[in-house]
Amino acid sequence: MATIELERVEKKFGESYAVKPMNLTITDGEFVVLLGPSGCGKTTTLRMISGLETVTTGNISLNGRDVTWAHPSERDIAFVFQFFALYPHMSVRDNIAFPLQAQGESGDVIKQRVSEVAKMLRIEHLLRSRPGSLSGGDQQRVALARALVRRPAAFLMDEPLGALDAEFREAMRAEIKRLHIDQHATTVYVTHDQIEAMAMGDRIVVMSAAVIQQVGTPAEVYHNPSNLFVARFIGSPGMNLVGGVYNDGAVMLPGGNRYLAPPDWVRTLNNTVGREGKVILGFRPEAARVHEQGAIAAEVYADDMHGGYSMLHLAVDKDTIVHARASRELHLPIGAPMRFDIDPTMARFFDPNTEAALKREVVRRE
Repeated sequence: MATIELERVEKKFGESYAVKPMNLTITDGEFVVLLGPSGCGKTTTLRMISGLETVTTGNISLNGRDVTWAHPSERDIAFVFQFFALYPHMSVRDNIAFPLQAQGESGDVIKQRVSEVAKMLRIEHLLRSRPGSLSGGDQQRVALARALVRRPAAFLMDEPLGALDAEFREAMRAEIKRLHIDQHATTVYVTHDQIEAMAMGDRIVVMSAAVIQQVGTPAEVYHNPSNLFVARFIGSPGMNLVGGVYNDGAVMLPGGNRYLAPPDWVRTLNNTVGREGKVILGFRPEAARVHEQGAIAAEVYADDMHGGYSMLHLAVDKDTIVHARASRELHLPIGAPMRFDIDPTMARFFDPNTEAALKREVVRRE
């Protein structure tokens, strides 16, 4: 497999940035997901790694070898596209075998490798079929088989599940992750679907406006977002973000609510909040604990049933709605008064000017 390194890589079209200078290392055998909204630069980054797009400046290396200007065929990388790009006039067997034939492999090697990868993806019964007769999920399996049969140094996947319906997407998500674990293959995967990213990635690279916003494990980007964009983008719904004014250990919130800052945050807030005391309190829906003695008062704005739980939309005041994950048995009428607390271990704070997350200072005990 391979280690992929991007050093000060950027891409401009005219005077516009598609990707601003980025540094990123993808280690041998790692599954890294490039995640972000349309137009953020994630697919352009993938295409630069593959050689399908030239860099404007910067360097790309594969296992220590500079491949910045190498032709795609010289990079030992397999690319899986969103739209399967299968040859309709060829059988499944011939589609899978095509890369090996192009490399001049012997007939025996081709037969053995096609058989191995077809068995791995459970498509032996489809080898004589034409792509047009297959379901979307089976076509994607064939596209994966064609990439796997080469045994490349790395796999690049550009929204490979985007054209599938929800049921197939879920099944193929598990399939790709299982293949990654079995093959221990270095994989770079592009998606705008955060559920895919959280379920599949060893690390997630969150991008917006041609810039890397955060790189971390799924748990890190979910629980400790680096800025307001990541806080809003990750999660369904995203993190609750409520503006307030901090003073002397407490944050005054909308609706006349007063929130006592967790003790391990007080030192950070005392040292970082400006003279005006403005701060943004962030917490995930599951951090809001609904109960009658809660410190924060609100009223029910809406109540959504999500099967295993209810998602309450709570109006702290007329301009501030927060989300709280509650028991599925809890059903409340619109406008009903409600109180909740925030799990202190899940509270986060952000600077409203820079939009960056505040970093909690660790108090050392002698």
